[in-house]
Order: sequence, then structure tokens, then C-alpha cells
Amino acid sequence: VNKANLLMRIGELVREKKLDGIAEIRDESDKSGMRVVIELKRGELPDVVLNNLYKETQMQDTFGMNMVALVDGQPRLLNLKDLLELFLRHRREVVTRRTIFELRKARERGHILEGLAVALSNVDEIIALIKASASPSEAKQQLAARLWRSELVEQMLSRADASRARPQGLSSEFGLQPDGYRLSEAQAQRILEMQLQRLTALEQDKIVAEYREVMDTIADLLDILAKPERISAIIREELSQIKEQYADKRRSEVQLNAEDLNLEDLIAPTDVVVTLSHAGYMKSQPLADYRAQKRGGRGKQATATKEDDFVERLFVAHTHDYILCFSSRGRVYWVKVYEVPQGSRISRGRPINNVLSLEEGEKINAILPVKAFDDSHFVFMATANGTVKKTPLSDFSRPRPSGIIAVELDEGDYLIGVALTDGNHDVMLFSDAGKAVRFSEQDVRPMGRTARGVRGMALGVGQQVISLVVAEDESRSVLTATENGFGKRTPVGEYTRHGRGTQGMIAIQTSARNGKVVAAKLVTPQDEVMLITTGGVLIRMRVGEIREMGRATQGVTLINLGPEEKLAGLEKVVETEENGTVEGVISENGSIEAADGPNDDSSAGSEVHSTGDGTNDDPDFGSNASADETAGDQESRDDSNGSSDAEDAGGTPPPGDEPEQK
Repeated sequence: VNKANLLMRIGELVREKKLDGIAEIRDESDKSGMRVVIELKRGELPDVVLNNLYKETQMQDTFGMNMVALVDGQPRLLNLKDLLELFLRHRREVVTRRTIFELRKARERGHILEGLAVALSNVDEIIALIKASASPSEAKQQLAARLWRSELVEQMLSRADASRARPQGLSSEFGLQPDGYRLSEAQAQRILEMQLQRLTALEQDKIVAEYREVMDTIADLLDILAKPERISAIIREELSQIKEQYADKRRSEVQLNAEDLNLEDLIAPTDVVVTLSHAGYMKSQPLADYRAQKRGGRGKQATATKEDDFVERLFVAHTHDYILCFSSRGRVYWVKVYEVPQGSRISRGRPINNVLSLEEGEKINAILPVKAFDDSHFVFMATANGTVKKTPLSDFSRPRPSGIIAVELDEGDYLIGVALTDGNHDVMLFSDAGKAVRFSEQDVRPMGRTARGVRGMALGVGQQVISLVVAEDESRSVLTATENGFGKRTPVGEYTRHGRGTQGMIAIQTSARNGKVVAAKLVTPQDEVMLITTGGVLIRMRVGEIREMGRATQGVTLINLGPEEKLAGLEKVVETEENGTVEGVISENGSIEAADGPNDDSSAGSEVHSTGDGTNDDPDFGSNASADETAGDQESRDDSNGSSDAEDAGGTPPPGDEPEQK
């Protein structure tokens, strides 16, 4: 890599705005070494910029190798795995051939030593035979023509396996016979070439010792040929010897834990808002695009929709999180947050069919952001018909592109909510009729993905479950909202435990003023919520601005709705103390907007009761319908006289004091 070319390339990418986050590049190389300094802009993440430098420049480079080799006499293009396997096969062949060669030489040497031992045992006769022969060839024939007796050779062969030491291809007529030892031509020739000094007793001892060594060598070579693991050990040993002999200092660094860059390495870890419209359009936007507004504000457009479409689901998540998308047919799909197409505040997004492999007529009904899959958590699911189910989170860690089964659904039923749990909390179900039931999560045993579930809440005719809440903290409250824009906070402690499968208790009055319940969320005063209307308008407000009331109340105005406009749902945004990031909670409905500065609206709206004579505030003992109507009429008169919730909380701010809209 050429340093000058690298710096030029980085500069080009910065000028072309293909590489963001770099404020300055300096070359500080000198005689002491090479040094390049890259200063980042404020707020940029060094790891993300570095990963982009790796991807776009030669700061990290790869090069191809055309690995062509002759395999069985034919040229082949090999990958790394094939190359290593063929190299090992070649090394095994080399070691095997070498061992066979050494075995043949050892056997030949042992055969010669046997002949020399015969000569030493019959030295006088052999000398006389050689002296009587007319020529060396005649002497060789005479030596090989007769049988020789040799106690030394018999002792040598008795201590070793004669068949192992016998040279391959030697005729059976040569060697030790019942009547003596017959010399081969090679042995006879070596006897004729033997010097007289080899006839001493000392030389005889050397021959015996060498013969024993040769026998040991033959046994070892045969063991190598019989055991492939010994051949592998020899290959490793020889490679180590080559390394010690020829190794020098590497000119490049080898990282054992190095990983290839993937798309996730180039994505900045930020919080985004993911929206899904009723018609199936999905997109993501930076959470910073939205600011909080005061209660009762009109908000601003969060997404562009058709007349018959509206934002139905929304959640806030980290770009590196996972999204489990639960469909109307009880299947679950798996996608990364950064894979969701990004869009502007006024764009519709992209059809979810382009993001997920949905079947015809299938629709995403519940979405769950997940950071990691583990065995200690569960996915708790609830359906509109009141069925609940608890499945280990790890069961959803390996989905297929076509999706996997999450729950078996009855005809006409669909998922309304999912939640991550640890199996030890209470679960609350809220219906559109304003009822709520609370029961222990342990009342629902863990089930497999294909199980149907058990009854969680009993419902009246035409009623549906609209929200699932996990009661993790008794100090929190439940924020309920109705379709006509009213809502309230109620302490979790006011929702007492009931048996699983019962109708439960009243959570909020569903009078003509309020309409049906559309959402219920577990909140704290420090939280913020986002409200979405069927017209695609979104408003963000602080939960602390909403008054805390008992269960037997109708609530206060959360949002002013236009004609023919309804509140579709709400979403909670939580600022965590651990990491200071905003995390989303499972959403059924939604889109966004938000605010500047604190809100001094401490009372946040008038409280409307529906208990008749006021002597009994517990809706479980019944409620007065006429009182509901009276409370609703009073609220209408207050609105017509200009006495809005904002005025109850301290008056409407005069023109010019309104917070600046961004």
C-alpha cells in the first residue's frame, strides 16, 4: 500500500461526501516512522469511520491468488481448503514412498549382513573355495551352489522375524533352509569383496550389532506404514523443522481473530423510529427528527399516507437490534433494524413485502425489537380473542426466510401484542371495552412454537383484547387511551390479581365521550409517549403532564382530533439510566412528533368521574350510566366555552408564547 495514494484516496472520498465524519487529515511521518492522523468531527463514532476507511480505501486490502496446480497430472484451480487438502495428500505420498524406499534398503542391508555372518562362520572353507576357483565368477557360483551351516546366522534370525527382514522379490530357495543357509548372488558377491580385516572377531561383533539395528529399523518402518497417525506426526515434525530452519520475521501481521467486514460494521449505532402503516408500508427515521410537544398540541405529519391508510405500528430501536415480526397467520419473521428502508418524515416508506417474504394476504400484526437471543427470557404473546402463550426466546433465533411458526391461531384471531419477559412477573390484558385482567406469568407454562396457547381473558360478544402489559414495577402506572383522544394514568397497584381466563376489572370508562379503548402502556412520569391518529398525525408528550387517576374515571384530553379523526394508538419512549439511549417498547400502533423546553402544565387536565353519587369509586360494584353522560356533557360545555384542559392546567398561552415549531 502506497501511503501517498492512500491519503489522496481518503481526500477524494471526503470531497465527494462518500466518507463522512472526517474533519482533517495530517501526514506526520518522519525519520522515526510512518504516522497518519485523521481527526473526526464532533460526535462521530471512530469505529464506524474506521470501518468505512477499511471498506473504501486500501487501509485494509485484500488480493486474489490464482492457485492453479497439477492434480493427478491435470491443471486445476483450487480454493484454499482444496489446496491444503491436496498438499497434505502429497506429503503423505512423499513420506510413504520414502518409508518404503528406506524399508527396501534396510532389508537389503540385513540380507547382506546375513551373508557376511555365514562367511565368518565358515571362513576356512570359503577361503579354500576361493583359492581353488579359477575366476571370481566361478567362485561366486561355488559359494551360491552349496548350503552352509552357521550357528551365528541361526541365532540372528531367531531373534528377529525372518519374514520381515527378507528382501521383497527374493526367491524362496535362498536364505535359511532346513539343511543350511543358501547364499544369493548378491551375498556371494559381497563375500568376494570383503576385506581380510573383516575376518576378525571384533568385526563379527559389529556385524551382529548392526544386524540388530537393521531389524529394529525395519520394524519401525513397517509400523509407520501401518499407522496413518504416525505419518501425520512425521509431516508435522518436518514442517516444524522447515519453519525453524527458514523462518524469518513476518513483513505483514496475521490476526487470528480477524473478521470480514459486513454491512453491520458500517452502520452507526443510533436510535431510530420504525413505522408500519395499515397498508403495509415500512420505514425507519432517526429519533432525533422528532421533538416533544405539550399535551393538547396538534403535532405534525409523521408520514405521508393515502386517504385509506394510516400509521398502525411504531417502535423505537437500536440500528443493530433485531426485529421479530409476527404476522396475522401466526408466523414470525426476523430482520435487522438497519435493513429497514430509511425514509424522510413525509415519505410513505417501502411495502413490507419488499422487506419480508410474506405470503399473499399475510399482514404483520405485532413487532418485537430484540437485542439478543438467550435462554433466560420468553416471548409472551396475546391474541385479540384473549389467548396467551409463553415461548422461550431462543426458539426464535434461527428463522427461515419464509418465516417460522410462532403460534397456532383460530380462524379470525390475530396477535395484538408480544413482550419479552423473564417468566416471573404479572401480566395484564386490556380489552377495548375498558376491562383489564391481571395474573401471574407463572400461570402460563412455557410452550413450543407450534402450540395454540391458553385462555388469558374472558371477553364479551364483539369485544377484543387490545393491549398486553407486563407489570414489572408496582411503582409505575398504566396509561390508557381511548379512540376519541382521552386518557389517564392509573397506578399498577390498583389493578389487583384475578384468575387467568376471567373478565377482570374496569380499567377506564368507555362512555360515549371516550369511545373504545385503543391502547394501554406501562409508564413512569419521566417517560414520553407518542400518539398517532388515523390521519397519520403524531404527537409526542411527557407522561408527567398526564394526571394520575383511579380506575373509575374517564380521563383527560390527550390530543385534539379533527373531524372524522380517531386516535389509533400510542407508543412509549423510555430514557434508560444505564446507557442514556432511547429504547422502544413493543407497539401495535403509531408514528411521531415532539417538543422544546419544559412544560409547566402541572395539573394537566380536568378529572372526570363516573361514580354517580360519589359514594363508591370501585367500578367492580357497578357504575352510573347517567353520571357518565353528565360528565361527558360537562366536558363538552367546557370545550365550547373555551375552557380546555390546557386552561384547567393554568391557561392557554398567549400568541407569541407558543414554543417554536421545528
